Amino acid sequence: MSDIIYTYTDEAPALATFSLYPMIKKFLSKANIDIQTVDISLAGRILANFSDYLDEDQKTKDYLQILGELTTHKDANIIKLPNISASVPQLNACIKELQEKGYKIPNYIENPTTQEEIKIKQKYAKVLGSAVNPVLREGNSDRRCAKAVKQYALKNPHKNKKWDESIKTEVSYMQSSDFYENEKSIIFENSTNLKVIFVDNIGQKTVLKENLNVLKNEIIDATFMSAKKLDEFIKNSIDLAKQKDLLYSVHLKATMMKVSDPVIFGHFVKEFFSDVFIEFKDEFKKLKVNENNGLKDLFLKIENSNIKDKIYAKFDEIYAKRPDLAYVDSDNKITNLHVPSDVIIDASMPAMIRNGGNMWDKNGQEKQTLAVIPDRSYALVYEAMIKDLKKNKELNPAKIGSVSNIGLMAKKAQEYGSHDKTFIMKDDGKIIVSDEQDKVYFEFDVENGDIFRMTSTKDEAIKNWINLAINRAKSTKINTIFWLDENRAHDRNLMKIVKNELNKLDINDLNLEILSPYEATLKTNSLIRESKDVITVTGNVLRDYLTDLYPIIELGTSAKMLSIVPLLNGGGLFETGAGGSAPKHAEQLIKENHLRWDSLGEFLALGASLEHLSESKNNQEAKILAKCLDKAISTWLKNDKSPKRKVGEFDNRNSHFYLILYFAKELANSNFGEIYRDIALNLEQNEMKINNEILNAQGKSVDLGGYYKFDNKKANEVMRPSKILNKIIDEF
Repeated sequence: MSDIIYTYTDEAPALATFSLYPMIKKFLSKANIDIQTVDISLAGRILANFSDYLDEDQKTKDYLQILGELTTHKDANIIKLPNISASVPQLNACIKELQEKGYKIPNYIENPTTQEEIKIKQKYAKVLGSAVNPVLREGNSDRRCAKAVKQYALKNPHKNKKWDESIKTEVSYMQSSDFYENEKSIIFENSTNLKVIFVDNIGQKTVLKENLNVLKNEIIDATFMSAKKLDEFIKNSIDLAKQKDLLYSVHLKATMMKVSDPVIFGHFVKEFFSDVFIEFKDEFKKLKVNENNGLKDLFLKIENSNIKDKIYAKFDEIYAKRPDLAYVDSDNKITNLHVPSDVIIDASMPAMIRNGGNMWDKNGQEKQTLAVIPDRSYALVYEAMIKDLKKNKELNPAKIGSVSNIGLMAKKAQEYGSHDKTFIMKDDGKIIVSDEQDKVYFEFDVENGDIFRMTSTKDEAIKNWINLAINRAKSTKINTIFWLDENRAHDRNLMKIVKNELNKLDINDLNLEILSPYEATLKTNSLIRESKDVITVTGNVLRDYLTDLYPIIELGTSAKMLSIVPLLNGGGLFETGAGGSAPKHAEQLIKENHLRWDSLGEFLALGASLEHLSESKNNQEAKILAKCLDKAISTWLKNDKSPKRKVGEFDNRNSHFYLILYFAKELANSNFGEIYRDIALNLEQNEMKINNEILNAQGKSVDLGGYYKFDNKKANEVMRPSKILNKIIDEF
């Protein structure tokens, strides 16, 4: 096993890896530290799961499974970059690309009819959605802003647009029969095996899930969302947006919540365009239109229709009478309802909030927005944020404190809607959750189309999460808030455990609170307005949302956050910044050969990884490298070497050059001086030439040989355009 594993993923982070990784690998090797890449990209995961279909030279190892096993080892040291959490349209696009490259993998079949087709769909289910994170996150999350990053942000603040009471932007959510209201939760006193059974109105039973092993003190939740109430809510929200002249924008998590949220997304598509779905019902059935895949897929299928002009005319009628839709890309006519994975709530809501409550209409004009988030479980956080900003005005990045997060995610905690315990009802009836002795724990009356889900949260993960939070609170003396809602069944059970654990500890000198997410948002905002820091202690989904929301407001991007996952068995997982902007950045590179992806997250993760290596294996070389890299990052920040947005300015590759230059200079003044002195001098002497070579490569489109699976030779040529820099590194 290598000292450090560095994951190869997708889109912009993968492109950045072609530039950065060869340099850091060479630098670490001179200190006898071995770093190795493993491919957990979407394409790599597909090929690993369908090796039976491939030629011998096309086969690849299942690196995700290998890394999953590695996370249970005490020596694990993994740097994890953002990866695609694939929606069905993304999955299909990747499959098509791989097939065109000669990989004989099967098509994804949404409605399988044979045993072989069922097996194929089951294999692809392992790839869809948030397939990577639950496997690798064998620990809880400690995500925070590094001191040097915060100091830079305070001195060089980005701009948050103005907020005041005149802004009409608001959040709309269901008032009844959502997941929040229907949730039931139990802490199991003893281990058992559960099964989930659907019983229709004539008594016919269908086993949906069986042999679900539950451990002692594990929390199990079950809930459902009413499809009828969802549709009623959508109709009312459309009317509300029209009445208030607000853009209509839907915010879901159709990647992490890979079973539930794409279906909810489909409800929005079908209701917003209800007239067209009613009038052309038979034609859509013939074309195999699936509203869950969004308008882009629908329009592609309409092209094969003999009556496509009539259908498009009906769409124009609907656009004219409905509220204006928010657009993801006005130039290319990509609406909020085009692709389920285009509008991911944890990225889209903070961006809208940072932009003064505005999104973009069909003409590319900014307009205030009705942000529609059906389930109350987390919609209330965004509602509280918007109400606070209206009352107290925008948060000032030059003054506000920092918000870090301790997130409960170990052992697949709270993996809502993204796994094999989420089901769409095919009929009216009952859902019954019982054990092997038929003791009933949960029972729900459900109707056709309702969305049922169960989750589990293990006691070991909860206790570790609480201890991680308390240790951070003790070491920092920062205000620490557990975000738990006593009106929600799951949170009530979690609160019992938290309070019980806190009673065992000496916490008298700590500033600890337990607040509902709504109140916690208001309190956090109040504290950071006073330039105080806050540790937010949350469940898995709120972890995901908050670690974008506050960093985007505070730093302009969540990519600059340091994310450490102390694995339960002693290893370390070090995650880089969020990848919500990765597709846009990759698109710009392809069009203009300019990559504005900021690799600060990778730099910070590498530093934390080296620190962990120095402590876990008493590796003195790693200790020196970690200290030198930390100083190099501080210089890099001080000199503002982040990538810029436009062609002709420094981009990701120039940024990498400066990180390596500063790293080499720090190492040249360390105990490793003799090894790194010459390369530091060589890099410094060629600074202008190297930058010019990188800048001269910009401004024209590039061919990467693919999008989901790059041609390595072509990607190397694009991402390493400086022959001088390449020669210096290769000959080092």
